[in-house]
Amino acid sequence: MPDQAHAHLLIYATLFPVLIVMVSKLSLKRGIQRRLNVFEEELESLVQDAISSKGAPAMDLARDVLLAGGKRLRPLLAILTYEATGGRDIHEVMDLALSSELIHTATLIHDDIYDQARFRRGRPTIHSSHGLAHAIIAGDYLFALGFSKGGRYDLDIVDMIASSCTNIARGELQQFNHIGDLTTTPEDYYSIIDGKTVGPFATGTASAALVAGASEEVSEMMYEFGTEFGRAFQLVDDLLDLTGDPEMGKPRGTDVHEGKMTLPLIHGLTILHGSEREHLADVLNNFSDDRWNELTSLLELSGSFSYTRQLIQNHVDRALEILSKLPPSDAKDLMLEVALISRNRRI
Repeated sequence: MPDQAHAHLLIYATLFPVLIVMVSKLSLKRGIQRRLNVFEEELESLVQDAISSKGAPAMDLARDVLLAGGKRLRPLLAILTYEATGGRDIHEVMDLALSSELIHTATLIHDDIYDQARFRRGRPTIHSSHGLAHAIIAGDYLFALGFSKGGRYDLDIVDMIASSCTNIARGELQQFNHIGDLTTTPEDYYSIIDGKTVGPFATGTASAALVAGASEEVSEMMYEFGTEFGRAFQLVDDLLDLTGDPEMGKPRGTDVHEGKMTLPLIHGLTILHGSEREHLADVLNNFSDDRWNELTSLLELSGSFSYTRQLIQNHVDRALEILSKLPPSDAKDLMLEVALISRNRRI
């Protein structure tokens, strides 16, 4: 019996830390979901109010894509940053969270037009179901609605939102100029994503800190967090485009087919030389689905996948280091979890 009791004790001692981790993970996920539920309720209420107003025709167009789900990372991080930097009533930051999602959805509608995409989150895109003019109007409407929500805050926050939208436009135009451009540099790449993807994350977290009453120094620190998070997020998307995962809503090869120069491709073109670089250039210039093995073999040869994964880890590490400077809180723990989840999106 003593031996059996000792064995049970060893099993318990082994399993107890695992159980603690599992309970902790479950608690974190529930904390994230609880805040997302509050946001979804606010978003649905906004949609219903708009449908009952003069904006009904435009909201009827935009409603499906707006409520179709998605990761909601921008509003989630705004809410969590607000709490982690001293905010007490998340409804104070809710208009900022709504603003970020409305503006983001507007860019998605316009992106779908540029990319001639037929589906978004499993649903027909607005331009494919209602026509180009209707899609442009729906996107413009969400931009305007997003600005109206963000406009209730102090001028410095409104200025940040305006600057972020300006940089989105700059990033889009810069990306157009680099479509199919095999001379695109890593600096070009970061300039593009900092405008299109990273800026909205950074603006949201920095603004949320100000709404919470945090100092300018803390707001700038959270801007850096949003920057590192956003860069890691985009690099993960780059890898998902090359590895493919339909369950993540990112079918393989969308960027490659559209001629977008993502970092793994840029790295491969930089590292490879001679006939191998010529081979990669030919694959990209004349790409089709039957050339996937050629593309991935060349990117493996150049170490571009592992290089991109290391960059993702570097950006996440810097984001976590910034968060470590905040005082302990449930919201801070949730932000750490969101950063790690984002890093591990099946890459």
